[in-house]
Amino acid sequence: MALILRDVEVAGRRTDVAVSGDGRIAATGHLRPRPCDTLVEGRGGALLPGLADRHVHLLGLAKSLESVDCGPPRTRTADELAAALRARATETASGSWIRGVGYHESVAGLLDRDRMDAMVHRLPVRVQHRSGALWMVNSAAVRSLGLDEPGLTVPDGVERDAAGRATGRLWRLDSWLRRRTGPSPAPDLAAVGHRYASYGVTAVHDATPELEDDTVAELSRALHDGRLPQRVTLLGAGRAPRPGEEGWTRGPYKLLPPDHDMWTYDELLRRIRAARGSGGHPVAVHAVTREALVLTLVALGEAGPSPGDRIEHAAVVPRELLPRLGESGVRVVTQPGFIAERGDHYATEVEAEDLPHLYPHASLLAAGIPVSPSSDAPYSSPDPWAAVRAARDRRAPGGRVLGSLERVPASVTLTAFFSRPAVRPGQDADLCLLHVPWKVACEEPSAGLVRMTLCRGRVVYGGLTEAG
Repeated sequence: MALILRDVEVAGRRTDVAVSGDGRIAATGHLRPRPCDTLVEGRGGALLPGLADRHVHLLGLAKSLESVDCGPPRTRTADELAAALRARATETASGSWIRGVGYHESVAGLLDRDRMDAMVHRLPVRVQHRSGALWMVNSAAVRSLGLDEPGLTVPDGVERDAAGRATGRLWRLDSWLRRRTGPSPAPDLAAVGHRYASYGVTAVHDATPELEDDTVAELSRALHDGRLPQRVTLLGAGRAPRPGEEGWTRGPYKLLPPDHDMWTYDELLRRIRAARGSGGHPVAVHAVTREALVLTLVALGEAGPSPGDRIEHAAVVPRELLPRLGESGVRVVTQPGFIAERGDHYATEVEAEDLPHLYPHASLLAAGIPVSPSSDAPYSSPDPWAAVRAARDRRAPGGRVLGSLERVPASVTLTAFFSRPAVRPGQDADLCLLHVPWKVACEEPSAGLVRMTLCRGRVVYGGLTEAG
């Protein structure tokens, strides 16, 4: 018994594709279905390799779908923020936390406990800055976390004022905050899996650093029970999968130097070498400033290259660094969607000398540097089709074009999102079937073009009834 995708466009020509019961592509060409086969009429729609989001935070995305949206465009003013938090407070049980995400200081500046108390004071509230580097909490949360307790030992990221009082700002303390708040209901990873399937995504790379064992276990359970049908690569796992954790693979090890307090060169080099281990394991280094990029390139050069090394974001790449970046052999994992979502703020906040080199794309490709587009969800939309449009247009929400010379054709970015180069017999059937041919999809890229998604040969989006 096989699934026959009849009259689909593969690499520019119309053909049939058979998917066998073991989840692999069995054959292509003019195929005659057997009575026991399931037939899908492709009607000339493009059949693509499944798409891959190579930088996402799965649990963060799942939690964001259940959280208050505290930033633009949904929330633009302090009054709108207060209204959104108070509305959530009316439906939140006593003692439970309110969680907000996506905040930007254009709404009401950097928040502190006192300003947040004026919005909600009865329940503990934590709001995450859209950069992911900062949590802001109110006084009820400060008390719940014990930050006012005399003699409590807290990490350096807990900000205090001149009098030693906690301001309510917590920098780069995600893991510590999770431990202090205690166990919470597992977020709905099924919603994440379904959303990605609706985009045609069949593979994701979770870029969360220093994953704890319970987090790896939760992701493993979601893979095992089908809530996450996609193939998952973990960048924050410091080890290979253990027995019973099948379903995910270990990727380059994620290193996250703080943006506001960069590691010293010696510390970065030490961490790269420690991650390499005796086997020369590749690393994925977070770098959003030109200083961080320079430091990373020098450290990688001294540590020695390893196939699979990546630089996450490379948000600022001056032209003079392109040769050095190209010689390093590293892959850049970029996020085109940030220009479309945050471009107005970048235009006023980014240093003038950096703005022409912000999230470059075309210049990297021209220099022979491998580039993988991605989302960084939940800090940007997880929709790869929106990222394709963003890379093509480079247009900020207000209409301004940032870096017109860095525009990349939709066909190039969409191809870079493929989880593998082509659709061929013998491969696992991780596939994305569109309603339209390839040329039409590249003219107007949209998630609405996705008709069916298969992971390992199993239909996870679209349904056979609709497609047949």
